[in-house]
Amino acid sequence: MDFAPYQSSPPEHSRPFSPPRSNVASPRASLENRRTYSPSNQQRGFASPPPLQHPQPQRNWQPTLPGSAAGGYAAEGGAYVSEFDTSLGIRLDYEACLAYLALPPLGAIILLILERKSDFVRFHAWQSSLLFTVVFIVHLIFSWSTFLSWVIFLADLGLMGWLALRAYRDADTLDRFEVPVFGHIASRILDDE
Repeated sequence: MDFAPYQSSPPEHSRPFSPPRSNVASPRASLENRRTYSPSNQQRGFASPPPLQHPQPQRNWQPTLPGSAAGGYAAEGGAYVSEFDTSLGIRLDYEACLAYLALPPLGAIILLILERKSDFVRFHAWQSSLLFTVVFIVHLIFSWSTFLSWVIFLADLGLMGWLALRAYRDADTLDRFEVPVFGHIASRILDDE
């Protein structure tokens, strides 16, 4: 046999023909003559073994984009994940408010350690930890003046309440309210994770 790619005649010109049909059972199972598989039947030549299964399970491919399924759920790895789920099991809006109300920046840092599912909560935890770390440093710098310390403390409480309210309201649409400098830094950190 000659298998050269550029030959004058195809290699099938000397191919042997199939043997004539006989009453011997075919090694393949036919649709007309189904027989059950057993080792004793295979030894006698009556039936073939069942077809081999694919060695790897097939994935269920979804025709929709992630997050566009009904109810905000998207199939990922066989399990349904929602963008409103959190690692701690607390509602998304309450957990985002905790980033600002639970002794910032310490509460926000603890929330960053514990929360792994929700990018919304992680954004607010990053923003809170960055912002209130700077506010804490400002408190330390102006600790020599009692009046300025109280003014900064009241501004700090107002900022905590206002940011917590914004996080609570924006949780329905997952919009992020960014504080001018720290919000942009928090978004970049979250995008790099």
